[in-house]
Amino acid sequence: MKKSINVLLLVSIVLALSFSIMGCSKPAPVAQAPAAPAAKAPVSDGSEDLKIAYQVNLAKEDMDNYFSFTGNIRYMAVEKDHADAVTGASALGSTHLFQAYLYDVEGKNTLSSGLRGLFLFGVNPFSQLTGDALNASKASDGTITIQYAHRGTAYRIVTDKTGKLSFPNGTFEQRAIGYIAGSAPQVISKDFSADGTTATIDWAKVWDSKVASGTLVDDKSTKKTGDITRSADSADSMYYFDGSLMVTLENDILGINGSLTAVGR
Repeated sequence: MKKSINVLLLVSIVLALSFSIMGCSKPAPVAQAPAAPAAKAPVSDGSEDLKIAYQVNLAKEDMDNYFSFTGNIRYMAVEKDHADAVTGASALGSTHLFQAYLYDVEGKNTLSSGLRGLFLFGVNPFSQLTGDALNASKASDGTITIQYAHRGTAYRIVTDKTGKLSFPNGTFEQRAIGYIAGSAPQVISKDFSADGTTATIDWAKVWDSKVASGTLVDDKSTKKTGDITRSADSADSMYYFDGSLMVTLENDILGINGSLTAVGR
């Protein structure tokens, strides 16, 4: 009997020690994954990734009109492109070559499509300028405002007081004000034009947000007018252009010159 008691006592002691050890043990610390580094804001390195030189006469046909650009995309460069006297198209292909800078490889805008449209007036006949009602004015404080309407969309580009056009946050605006059917002249809503043509566009009304949007342009189409929106780079494009271009307006000659830097997002 004494032997049995001793065995039971020994078992009790072992169990007590086991529970004591288990109670005192702590779970092993769980390794924490390192915190992801904060995303860095895109930074421009100031490189000249797109150079622009442009001149257009706003008052008459001019053989000195041109559009030049060169950048970091191989073969996508043109020196003093102009309107072909026979076809009226760009003689050196700026119309399609400049697309390489307007869009990234996913087809998202890297800069304003309205600016690209403005550049192409340098390689089009004067009839295109009048048909799209291209105009520019310089205010007493030095601000230059450029406006035109192409295929039913109005565009406005505005510099600062020094004539500088800044990227990516400059003033580039657009608004749907009409439509075009085939090669016919544009049809403009009479909310913005007395006779429905580009010749009588009231630009003050175009850029007045109090003039309602969403109205039918006319009774021959389902096209409607739109809100004033920015005509700029896409927020999710792979890169955008940073920097500034200098705009000049002297004796009806509009000039744009400078270089821009491509900045990855």
